[in-house]
Amino acid sequence: MSNDPIHQFHIQKWFPIEIGGVDFSFTNSSFFMAATVAVAAGFLILSTNGRGLVPSRWQSMAEMSYEFVADMLRSSAGTAGMKFFPFVFSLFMFVLIANLLGMFPYFFTVTSHIIVTFALAMAVILTVVIYGFLNHGMGFLKLFVPSGVPVVLLPLVSLIEVISFLSRPISLSVRLFANMLAGHITLKVFAGFVVSLGAMGVVGVGGAILPLAMAVALTALEFLVAFLQAYVFAVLTCMYLNDAIHPGH
Repeated sequence: MSNDPIHQFHIQKWFPIEIGGVDFSFTNSSFFMAATVAVAAGFLILSTNGRGLVPSRWQSMAEMSYEFVADMLRSSAGTAGMKFFPFVFSLFMFVLIANLLGMFPYFFTVTSHIIVTFALAMAVILTVVIYGFLNHGMGFLKLFVPSGVPVVLLPLVSLIEVISFLSRPISLSVRLFANMLAGHITLKVFAGFVVSLGAMGVVGVGGAILPLAMAVALTALEFLVAFLQAYVFAVLTCMYLNDAIHPGH
């Protein structure tokens, strides 16, 4: 079981709860989602208490996170997009903290489950659609009618635009889920090689050096991927929100 690379993704019911035939059990995934929110909120609350002109290290990290997301949103959606800053910042921090918590041994990576990443992606797309129709009415449909396209090609191009829009939640969720799943499986496989070879005596210990080096390198890479995937998710969210603010293109 210790060498099973899939076991780390299993959902375990900690407190079985069933209401009206619907399963509301509190699971390891539920706990780590709550822990992710608690860690993100705790970091921001503690780092912004007692703010000073000369920021502490924690305050500097919080301010850097704020400016990083704010610059990302301004560059993608303009100043009008800043109304979505709390939404984008919350998504970025949730994905980042969830990815980083998953790097600790015996912890659970909630972003390795597609149901979680798909829920986040649907929240983005629904925000785009609802805001687009509320502020532009039927003019939001200009998003699917690119300017400058010949009339004869317009039906085909519009169909492609609709399909592209509908595929956004799928691509957004699969990208995050697949990267976290594949990275953790690969890391567990190399770590399993180290344990298996180490149990074979002196010869095995010598042979375990290479997979151990790979496991260390992969661990460093996974920390980088944890940040990059949070960044990619947030920057794509900003680009999609830009379509809701400026549907004509």
